[in-house]
Amino acid sequence: MDRAQLQSLFSMDGRVVIVTGGTRGIGRALAEGYVAAGAKVVVASRKPEACRETEEHLRALGGEALGVATRLDDLAGLKNLVEKTVDAFGGVDVVVNNAANALAQPMGEYTPEAWAKSLDVNLRGPVFLVQEALPYLKKSEHAAVLNVLTGAAYLFSATVSLYAIGKSGLAAATRSMAAEFAPHGIRVNALSPGTVDTDMVRKNPPEAQAEMTKLQLMPRMAHPDEMVGPALLLTSDAGSFITGHVVFADGGMVPR
Repeated sequence: MDRAQLQSLFSMDGRVVIVTGGTRGIGRALAEGYVAAGAKVVVASRKPEACRETEEHLRALGGEALGVATRLDDLAGLKNLVEKTVDAFGGVDVVVNNAANALAQPMGEYTPEAWAKSLDVNLRGPVFLVQEALPYLKKSEHAAVLNVLTGAAYLFSATVSLYAIGKSGLAAATRSMAAEFAPHGIRVNALSPGTVDTDMVRKNPPEAQAEMTKLQLMPRMAHPDEMVGPALLLTSDAGSFITGHVVFADGGMVPR
C-alpha cells in the first residue's frame, strides 16, 4: 500500500452523510470532520436557526452542506429529513445517530412522559431514521451506520438510568442491524465516547463533571474533535471489515 492508497482509505469524497444533533458538541465536530474528508453533510437539530448557522459554517469550510430542522421523536420528521437529503444530494451513504436526550429521573419515580421523551430520542428515533434511510443505504457502495452511545450504557449509571437504558437498547440495535444488514453491504457500528467537553456535560455541576473525568484512566475531558478519527474509521473504507463493533473512545472509562 502506498501513501495515496492509505490516504484514500479515510476519504469520504462524494459520500452523503446525515449527522443528527449536528449543530453543536460532538455532532458539530463530526460534521466538520466529514466535510474536511470530502463528504456532503446534512445536519439535523431541533432548532431551525442552529441548522441554518451550521449549514453556513460548513459551507464556509468549503463543503456541500444542508441543515434540516428535525425532532428525533417525530417519525414524520425523520422521513422528511431523509427526503430532503435525497432531494439535495441524490442518496444517503452514511447515517450518524448522534442526537441524544440526557433527561434524568430517579428509578421508582419515572413518569410515562419522561420515559417516552427519553426513549423516543435515544432509541426509537435512531432506529426509525435508519429504517427511513435503508432503501438508499442498500443502493450505496459505501453504506455505513454509526450509533453514538455512552459509557452509561455499560456502567451502573443509577443517576442517569433513563439515558443508560435508551443507549443500551441502541447498543443492542447496533448488533442486530449489523447482522441483518450485512447481506446488503451495510456496516453498522457504534462509538462510545467518555467525558467530552460539550454543552450536555457542562450542564452538570462542577463536582459532577470532576467525578465524570475521574471514572477514566485519562482524567480529563476530551475535545469533541477527538471523536472525529474514530468516527471516520468506522464509516470510511478504513473500517471496511468492521461491523457490529463498539469503539470506546472514552479515555479508558469502560475498560477500567
